Amino acid sequence: MQQRLQKIIATAGITSRRKAEELITSGRVAVNGTVVTELGSKADPERDHIRVDGKLITSSPHKIYLMLNKPKGYITSVSDPEGRPTVMSLVAGLNTRVYPVGRLDWASEGLLLLTNDGELANKLTRAASHVPKVYHVKVSGRPPAPDIAKLRAGVTLPEDRPKARAVKTAPARINLLRDAPNPWYEVTLTEGRNRQIHRMFEKIGHHVEKIKRVAYGPLKLDMEPGQSRPLTLGEVAALSRAGSRKQPQRVPDIRRARKSN
Repeated sequence: MQQRLQKIIATAGITSRRKAEELITSGRVAVNGTVVTELGSKADPERDHIRVDGKLITSSPHKIYLMLNKPKGYITSVSDPEGRPTVMSLVAGLNTRVYPVGRLDWASEGLLLLTNDGELANKLTRAASHVPKVYHVKVSGRPPAPDIAKLRAGVTLPEDRPKARAVKTAPARINLLRDAPNPWYEVTLTEGRNRQIHRMFEKIGHHVEKIKRVAYGPLKLDMEPGQSRPLTLGEVAALSRAGSRKQPQRVPDIRRARKSN
């Protein structure tokens, strides 16, 4: 049965569907010896010979799903042209290649998913998935309550790259975790714009000092920095359901969950 090329590549565990589209448009994919650059192109994975960078795609590998507690100082990427350490060095020794779902900045820490399941990665990274992500955030200086209320309601952020348009953030849950001259907040987002938390607090005049992601949808961070573990079957199923919902999900209250344990 014919399928879109980007879906075939993602399902084979080569990369995410979004990255697969980039491979196609850059002329790195061939079907039966012919380079294909149109995103609407289809092929039959059972009958056609599909190659990416000259390498023949084989049958779908065993699916792997990992949770990693990313430490500060690692790039969320499969490789880095500048030679900086990547998160892949923390999960070395796997027989099957995996890749990160979404990203955490070099200085950010916490829960990061890695998988070779391109379909699930696509569900989780597209904006419409509304999968809540919870962060512990330390800011410089104490923001006044009215400014925090603005962030909760959504603020318009300026462009973060050339030709980008200003965007308004979705409503967010923000709770004070630790009151101090440089306080900690628990921030829950249902979207994942580039450096969003940094830009939100900069909008109200406060620099973000530290960020740690402690939850991703139904998953809660439960290991030390640098450690990783496979997801359970139940966790994979719950994550898939979270990525399939078309309406914004209920934002979890991590503090309440901790008290009930």
